[in-house]
Amino acid sequence: VARRPRTSDASPLDPRHVASLIGSQVPPMHPAGLPFVGGSLALAALGRRHRWAWTAGLAAAAANAAFFRHPPRVPPTRPGVAVAPADGQICLIETAAPPPETGLGDTPRPRISIFLSVLDAHVQRAPVGGEVITTVHRPGLFLSADLPAASADNERNSVVIRTPDGHDVVAVQIAGLVARRIVCDVHAGDKLNIGDTYGLIRFGSRLDTYLPEGSQVLVSTGQRAVAGETVLAELP
Repeated sequence: VARRPRTSDASPLDPRHVASLIGSQVPPMHPAGLPFVGGSLALAALGRRHRWAWTAGLAAAAANAAFFRHPPRVPPTRPGVAVAPADGQICLIETAAPPPETGLGDTPRPRISIFLSVLDAHVQRAPVGGEVITTVHRPGLFLSADLPAASADNERNSVVIRTPDGHDVVAVQIAGLVARRIVCDVHAGDKLNIGDTYGLIRFGSRLDTYLPEGSQVLVSTGQRAVAGETVLAELP
């Protein structure tokens, strides 16, 4: 009697198959989160004889794992676009001169600001592909990141990326009321693909993207942005 060919080595109820399905829905974590999760688990282990300490440690570990999540993203393949450098809500669309420390002059250009709440993924991604021309950190205040004044007054880190077509796009990480640590993992001369992860801010922050003059903005204030996927604008 001929047997029907097996289409898979694992049945739908195979524990390995179930674990694989669950794992595919749980995003990986950015390495910067390991000390926080590890410390929380250590607290839980030390307090295992006390229910409150055990529970608090596990809850803190889960919260930190969620905050430092690093979900995979698929950037658009069409050329000549800039994508969102961060998850969050688009809070401002205006024209403004880029930060003076970037050396790009004081001519106003399109600026799109994205506010990240503590519930958003906080990794930052390159809005365009190209060469990193400069990265510069500037100390400042820690005002609420959703205020317009945050762009000028708050602590920030600017990354200038030059596309193969010669367009300079600036991504500015801005600290917020709770965010006190900006992490930038790229330096001048590095090459980035659109959507590549290059840093993070903890915990709650803002990202400003300065676009070349003549760019066509394709988003609206209040819209939710997905880092590395949402197209902000078409470049000139």
